[in-house]
Amino acid sequence: MRKKTVRRKSVGKKKKVSAFYRNFKIFSMVLVFTLVLMAILYHYRNGLAYYFSFKTDKVLKEKAESKRLSDIRNHQVLGSLNGKSVGIDVSEYQGAIDWEELKMIENDYPIHFVFIRATVGCDRLDKKYKENWEAAKEKKLIRGAYHYYRPDENSIEQANLFIKTVRLQKGDLPPVVDLERMPDNQSMEQLRLGLRRWLKRVEAHYKVRPIIYTGEKYYADFLKKEFSEYLFWIANYNFYRENIEEDWLFWQFTEKASVTGITGNVDVNIFNGDLQQLQFITVD
Repeated sequence: MRKKTVRRKSVGKKKKVSAFYRNFKIFSMVLVFTLVLMAILYHYRNGLAYYFSFKTDKVLKEKAESKRLSDIRNHQVLGSLNGKSVGIDVSEYQGAIDWEELKMIENDYPIHFVFIRATVGCDRLDKKYKENWEAAKEKKLIRGAYHYYRPDENSIEQANLFIKTVRLQKGDLPPVVDLERMPDNQSMEQLRLGLRRWLKRVEAHYKVRPIIYTGEKYYADFLKKEFSEYLFWIANYNFYRENIEEDWLFWQFTEKASVTGITGNVDVNIFNGDLQQLQFITVD
């Protein structure tokens, strides 16, 4: 009986091939990760250079404010303004502002305008409104007043409180309604109806169309279509967003900026145009 010839499998060769591909795959993944990391570091090079450099703070001389990762994005966005006008918004939460020192954002970018909270709901005045409103005028900053809208309160009473409190002058920005909260005791349709009543009442008084401030998601989901005739001031602090959308009038891109003359965090806003264009939209 003839014996069958048994061929031995080349085990070692296969192991060598498998090990080669496994090592090549690991090497490729590390290379891709390294290239992506290098691209990110290069993209944020200006912000990183600022973050890792010595940060001076004219306001807090005795106790310097620690650096934050948000500083990287702040400088990244501000560094790509391309001539756009930049400003801040303030309320009683900023406390006592040293208006003489109020000049620069992150020590490098001049402040052109300031939005000041005037009223809240049906019955509350911002404790620092009058002081801040007059100081901004003396500082020769372009100023604007805004109302914090409470969805579950009477919209006409809220509008009347704002009108009673705010006296716009030539060179001031149009009035602003700040809508952030979702309603508790009414539908979105009722909220839209109340908001429109506020807008119409205020527009009839000042003879200028108000601006609506809100978050990007609120804007996209509930307001963009129904209030397309109005201009919007949008809040979006996401790290990935670095440019203002074409249909936004203002963009509040951070709530954690350092401003000379103010202790603590400050909101910073970019106008979708230069200083001359900003002056063009002010009240006649």
